[in-house]
Order: sequence, then C-alpha cells, then structure tokens
Amino acid sequence: MASSYRHVAALLLMLSMGAAGISPAAPFGKVTERSKQKAAAEAERAGVQQKLSALKKDISKTESAKDDAADTLAESEQAISDANRALRDLQQEQADTNVKLQQLSSEHERLAATVAQQKQQLARLLREQYVAGNEDRIKLLLSGDNPNRINRDLQMLAYVSQAQARLLEALRANLKAVEVNQEQAQNAKDELEEIAQEQLQQKAKLEQEKGRRAALLASLSNKLVVQRKEAGNLERDEQRMTALVDKLNKLIAEQAAAAAAEKKRQEQVAAAKAAKAKAEAEARALAKAKAAAEAERQRLARANQNKSGTIKPAQPAAPNPADAIDADEPPKVAAVRPTPAPAPVDETPAKPADIALAPVAPAGAFASLKGQLRAPVAGKVTAKYGSRRGEGPTWKGVFIRASEGAEVHAVATGRVVIAEWMRGFGNLIIIDHGGQYMSLYANNESLFKRPGDTVKPGEVISSVGNTGSSEESGLYFELRHQGATFDPAGWVKF
Repeated sequence: MASSYRHVAALLLMLSMGAAGISPAAPFGKVTERSKQKAAAEAERAGVQQKLSALKKDISKTESAKDDAADTLAESEQAISDANRALRDLQQEQADTNVKLQQLSSEHERLAATVAQQKQQLARLLREQYVAGNEDRIKLLLSGDNPNRINRDLQMLAYVSQAQARLLEALRANLKAVEVNQEQAQNAKDELEEIAQEQLQQKAKLEQEKGRRAALLASLSNKLVVQRKEAGNLERDEQRMTALVDKLNKLIAEQAAAAAAEKKRQEQVAAAKAAKAKAEAEARALAKAKAAAEAERQRLARANQNKSGTIKPAQPAAPNPADAIDADEPPKVAAVRPTPAPAPVDETPAKPADIALAPVAPAGAFASLKGQLRAPVAGKVTAKYGSRRGEGPTWKGVFIRASEGAEVHAVATGRVVIAEWMRGFGNLIIIDHGGQYMSLYANNESLFKRPGDTVKPGEVISSVGNTGSSEESGLYFELRHQGATFDPAGWVKF
C-alpha cells in the first residue's frame, strides 16, 4: 500500500511541476469603449481648436471682401475632408482591432489546450488515487505498520492533497482566463461591427458632399474664373496668410515659454523632493549619532562607577597635551547643520491645452536639413517661387501638379498648428518645425492630421485635391521663416 502512495506522490510531483509551469494567462488588456475614447480625444482637442478658431476669426473680421465664390465651397470641402479623415481613421482602427482579435484567438487556443491538459492531469490523478485505495490518515495510524513508514506515507498523503489543490486552483484560474478572453473577443467583434457601420455612414456622407461640391462648382464656375484672376484677391489671400502665420508664431512662442516654465517647475519640484529627502536623511543620521553618543556616555559613566566602587581613585596626572582623546570622556558629536527645508513648490501640473502647440523639434534642427528635404508629394512643379501669377503677384511657394487623392507627406519633424479650410488655400495644413520655421500644404482634398498632432519626416498628413478654388489638382507648398516666405528650391529635392 505504501508503494501505491509513493507512486501517486511521484505522479503528483510531475503534475504539480507541470501545473506550475502553466500559469494562467493574464487578460489581454481591458477593452475600452470606443465612444468614450473618441469623446475624450475630442475634448482634449477642443481647447486648442477654440484658440485657433478665435485667431482665424480675428483675422477675417478685418476684411472688407465678403462675396468670395470660394467661400461657398468651404463647408462642402471641409465636410469631404472630415469624411475622408474619418474613413482613414476607421480603416486604421479596423486593422488594429483585427490584430487584437487575432491575438485573442491565439490566446484562446493556448488557454483551451492548457485547460484540456490540466483536466487530463486531474483525471489521471483521481484514477491513481482510486487505484491506491485512497486510505485515510486514521487507518494508517492504526495499521500497526512501521512508524517510520507510516510517517512517510502520511507526508505523501499531505503532499498529494496539496498538489491536488494547486492543480485545481490553476485549472480554475485558466477557466476564468478563458472566460475573460471570450468576453474580450466578443467586445472586439462588436467594435468591428460598429466600425463597419460608421464606415458605411461616412462613405454615404462623402458621396453626398462630393455631389454637392460638384453642383456648386458648376454654378460658380464663371465667378471662380473671374476671381482667380483678380490681383486684389490674391494679395488679400497672401496678407491673410501672413497675418495668420505671424499670430501663430506668437502663439507658439507663448506656448513654448509655457512649456519651458512647466519643465522648470517640474525640475524645481524634483529638486525640492530631493532636498527634502536629503534633509530627512541628515536628520535621521544626526539623531542616530546623538543616540550613539548618549549610549557611549552612559557606558563610560557605568564604567567609572564600577572603578570608583573597587579601586580608590588616584590623583589625576597633569594633562598630557599629546593625548588627543581622553578614554573616559564620551566622544563629541560633530555639529551637523541640517539642510534647510526647501521653499514650497506648486506641484499642480499645467493644463495640456496651454502647451499643446509648443515646438517638438529643437530650434536648429530644421535649418540643418537644408538641401536634404524630400518633396511632399510626387508630381511636376508647374509654378516656381517668385514667378508671376498671371496679372497678379508672384508665387510665394511652389505648385506641384499631382493626381487627386495622392498622399502628401510631412517634409520634416514638427507639430501641426493649423488643419482646416482657409480662403484662397482650401484645406490647409501648417506644420511648425521649431526655430520659427514652418511648412505649408494647401489645396488638399482631405486633412488627416489635427492641430497639436506631432509628425515625422515622410508621414502622410493629407491627400491632394483642388480645394480653395484651385484650377487643377495639385499641392501648393510653402516654406516660411519668422513669418516670411523663402524659395523651397534650395531646401527640397523636387
């Protein structure tokens, strides 16, 4: 019988080691509600957008020209851009959710295999216990067998019970993990269905707005042709853009200063915490030294009392200047002046909107890229910087003819500071590259970035169009420094 118990114990050792190696899978990550996420993201952007809208409104209210045919297209062109951006975001979200669903499916297969293995182990264990006779501890104690053998068998029984409990606990944990996995997979499927419905809505909206824009273009075609050739309109567009860039530079400088102040404040908070920790450590060290000195003084006092009780004290000899320390005197504690407590520092973090447009690139980073920038879009340059625009002013940037819908890329690292429709420029993106350098991308069909977004070189930011009453499909591109335009030809490899 004892050999049967040892056989079961050996089996349990193997099974428990296997169970220990199969830890229940951690949940893949709590699936958040898309609607709440989107609402939170929009709320974060609201503050930045409000400032930019006020800035743009402040520029527009000074203009006397009200009857601009291109303005009639503004709402439709903005709606097309918004619908295309929403579709692009949904496609990315759909791809991410599919990846998550695949990972959940793989995890489910692993968990299912683990649970099946643990069930087999448990069934085998129960069979072995049944074959062993499943005698209890009382019977073993009363069996009259060798006490050493009884003790070993009792220990084996205890081990069997513990291993069985561990195996059952691991099985329960994995069954719970399977349940969580299935719930997350269902949530992911629900998200995909929600995304699919939103895609259908956005596509319908897109087609509706494209039809509306086509009708407006047909009705305004003659007026647009006339206004495109009016030098006054072109000059007003340029003045409006210059005013916008100047105000943006001021706003960016303010937010850069706010970001620097916040960084300095955080450094002060960290320094204050470090100083406080140092002062507390010094105070503890001083208290410990004083306690040690007091203990030594008391020890010496007791030693002197013992001496005076047994030996008559002799007359003290003249002090020897060479003696540095009297053995009967307690050591003196060096005076330690604690570090003064730092002045209180405000630890309240700055509001995100206060620094949402602060530069993300170092001041000299863009200037070092002269001659190395890649063209924002593949196409043919049909208008060069400084060339005449018919009877009007000269071009302040370049126009690159490209097919509608072609991807437009950021030329360098930066932060999006404008992403909206503007008279004369259509759907417009302006990126701040630090050091008062900016790049401008106009006449886009769709804008894929929002104010406050950071971009990397080559990142897709928009798609080519002919918004803003542009005569043909393409991208109008400018570079500016300290608000003034300069020729991109020496900077960009067209």
